[in-house]
Amino acid sequence: MLSNKENQAADTTSSKSTSSTCETNFEFKFSSEPTLESLGEKLLDFCKERNWQEFHSPRNLLLALVGEVGELSEIFQWKGEVPVGLGRTFTDNEKEHLEQEISDVFIYLIRLAQACKVDLPKAVESKIELNKKKYPIDKCFGKSNKYNEYH
Repeated sequence: MLSNKENQAADTTSSKSTSSTCETNFEFKFSSEPTLESLGEKLLDFCKERNWQEFHSPRNLLLALVGEVGELSEIFQWKGEVPVGLGRTFTDNEKEHLEQEISDVFIYLIRLAQACKVDLPKAVESKIELNKKKYPIDKCFGKSNKYNEYH
């Protein structure tokens, strides 16, 4: 498994060799640790230690998540199209800010799933299977149309 630094180096190498304006090499490996379950436990402990559970209703968590998505969006605002791996589009400080905002979105998503008692890994697997049916390869390969436009 590649480390994050090795992934970044591979991204830089692949983006140099690609003449296309849209890099399509999304190959990237997440760290195997921490697991989603251990992150969820850490977040729950963090909230309990601060007595924040009363504020973490599904509605409040969703609104906080939307706010964080807005902050994440601001990072990309006015950048134009950004290549996969970010290329040279972002400074080191901007990449660090991006990591923090993506983490905030993920944290609230985990907390929302906990508050709604949604088993996120199982739900994602189920959604992928549903999407395979909605977007059959023979009808949508290389196309970006919405699923109802294929039938």
